[in-house]
Amino acid sequence: MTVGVEALLKKCTTLSHIKQLQSHLITTGVFHFHPFPRSKFLDFCAATALPYALHIFHHIPSPITNDWNAVIRGHAQSHQPLHAVTFYRHGLRLLTCKPDALTCSFTLKACARALASDEGTQLHSQVIRFGFVADVLLQTTLLDVYAKSGFLDNACKLFDEMSVRDVTCWNAIIAGLAQGNRPQEALELFKRMRGVGFEPNEVTVLGALSACAQLGTVQEGENVYEYIKSRKLDMNEQVCNVVIDMFGKCGYVGMAYRVFNDMRCKKTLVTWNTMIMVLGMNGEGVEALQVFDSMSQEGFSPDNVSYLAALCACNHAGMVDDGVKLFETMLKDGSVIPNIKHYGTMVDLLGRSGRLKEAYDIINSIPITPDVVLWQTLLGACKTYRNVEMAEKASRKLVEMGSRSDGDFVLLSNVYASQRRWKDVGQVRKTMRDNEVKKVPGFSYIDVNGSIHKFVNGDQSHSNMDEIYKKLEEMMCRIMEHGYVAETDYVLHDIGLEEKENALSYHSEKLAVAFGLISSTSDEDLIRVNKNLRICGDCHEVMKLVSKVYEREIIVRDRARFHRFKDGSCSCKDYW
Repeated sequence: MTVGVEALLKKCTTLSHIKQLQSHLITTGVFHFHPFPRSKFLDFCAATALPYALHIFHHIPSPITNDWNAVIRGHAQSHQPLHAVTFYRHGLRLLTCKPDALTCSFTLKACARALASDEGTQLHSQVIRFGFVADVLLQTTLLDVYAKSGFLDNACKLFDEMSVRDVTCWNAIIAGLAQGNRPQEALELFKRMRGVGFEPNEVTVLGALSACAQLGTVQEGENVYEYIKSRKLDMNEQVCNVVIDMFGKCGYVGMAYRVFNDMRCKKTLVTWNTMIMVLGMNGEGVEALQVFDSMSQEGFSPDNVSYLAALCACNHAGMVDDGVKLFETMLKDGSVIPNIKHYGTMVDLLGRSGRLKEAYDIINSIPITPDVVLWQTLLGACKTYRNVEMAEKASRKLVEMGSRSDGDFVLLSNVYASQRRWKDVGQVRKTMRDNEVKKVPGFSYIDVNGSIHKFVNGDQSHSNMDEIYKKLEEMMCRIMEHGYVAETDYVLHDIGLEEKENALSYHSEKLAVAFGLISSTSDEDLIRVNKNLRICGDCHEVMKLVSKVYEREIIVRDRARFHRFKDGSCSCKDYW
């Protein structure tokens, strides 16, 4: 009977067909006297026409567990997954049959989609009470809830307690750790997974590649890529796109471009967009525009992401006229309507080139309401060009919009400090204290021989600290011989020059580079540092000189972009 219903359901392509089949099931008595075929019918309706499935459900005198499961599953897959939780709770109050593992599984999937960790935790206790804790599928779904909701400690604890694991649960924990800013643990689990005999699939490698991109560790990224090729996972375009992105975020533009050119699967618009983004973030503006043009020649129409990636490439490379021309082309074309990010990029592009008035006019003329990011972007440009008047305008707008970002206050303080207006600097700092706004501490980390070492400003915690500070002192002395003068204008205190120089000397990226110099096994080793904030002007100048004096290539990935320092110059051409 159930097989016959399933065969008929496959032929249903419209709601009219579903209603005809329902009429047939009612007249033949199947609908009322054979609950399992009915549940199959209801399950199909819930997946394709949920409102109609609910109408049917509410007219069933005594729904069985499978009927409830069908409707809960339909809600879990809908645009409002939390309705599944409401239905589950309602079912617990009315259901004469005990919920089964599928009931809990569908409800947990709804919690995962809605990032509803509290509901997921409550359901976890009920899973234990119902005796379903040994169900691997259910445990994996629960693990997914914790991982996606950011409750990573709970996810790790559950994973460690699982007596049986499958590939899906490994994928859930690896992806959760990678997305939850614990990339090192994600990579360790990826290696552990292979070590105990599990074969990672497309989903697994996406999590591992994301972790490599966050850490900027190209060696691990290359290892993952070799595995991808050996298992022919590079036939999946999503995997290839993420590989390109990973190499780009590690600063290896050549590798990213090679993967792009050698793809064995079909390129999609996302692939082209990813390549343009990678070139742009690495300061390869001319090449990014060339790829943008090639994309159109290959028959792909640029979308809003394509234009944004190309505009960002112009921004990072200081190609102001090209960016303005591209934006005007976008406006004339009319097929893509600029959004707030496109306008923000234009404000940044004009602001960084000193055209503050034009940037200000764009903000005031855009057809959509400007967000805080646009005014913060303008404020950042004011810091670069020490324009107090415009900085105060942008700051007032941010206050009016309710922004409480520490960066807003720091930028305004920097502008005042550059003009030695220490009283105003003090007032800004007082406002920060009064509003309990705390500055995000700067930190940097460096990968040395597969181990991640993290440094904060003025760090004293590293086991090699004495050696690091000796190398730092040597480093600063050597670059002074080549004309280095500390850029103390932006130190936010009215203190002596020597104290300001000392404050700058112990920035986290300088400590990381010093550690990189003493840890390298070869003078040809690339030193790569990741920083959570934007690199300051002084550190940027130091990196250029260190790359020249020590004849070493240094890559610093800050919050905004990549800086590749070589032979005394930077890939950003001092435009960042």
